[in-house]
Amino acid sequence: MQLDTARKPNDSLIKILYLIYALHIFSAVSGLLTPAFVVTAFVTGWPSVIALILSYVWRGDAEGSYLSTHFDWLIRTFWYALMWFVIAALFIFTIIGTVIGLPMLLIVGIWVVYRLARGLFALNGRRIVA
Repeated sequence: MQLDTARKPNDSLIKILYLIYALHIFSAVSGLLTPAFVVTAFVTGWPSVIALILSYVWRGDAEGSYLSTHFDWLIRTFWYALMWFVIAALFIFTIIGTVIGLPMLLIVGIWVVYRLARGLFALNGRRIVA
């Protein structure tokens, strides 16, 4: 995909991206405030699911601008977090795997928070995220 750096992105798309980041961050933070892990709240919380759907709906409108990298970033973050969540859950269901699964959930939660922060800072600076 070729990015057109001269193309001025639509202001409404920027607002939608802020909303999507806010929904994801809300889910992640709710994992900190409850007994759930960040990654558990992130992949199973309704705000993140709504944000994922919004990302798929609006990413076509951002094609060619730096905003398309943000939509792709958020979509990949969700699906990779879900994948690692499932792998960690499979580990947890084994006796010895609990030693691996629980730390894995913690690490993936930290990774999710990092990706959300990095993406949001890039959006604030009107830069691509990669």
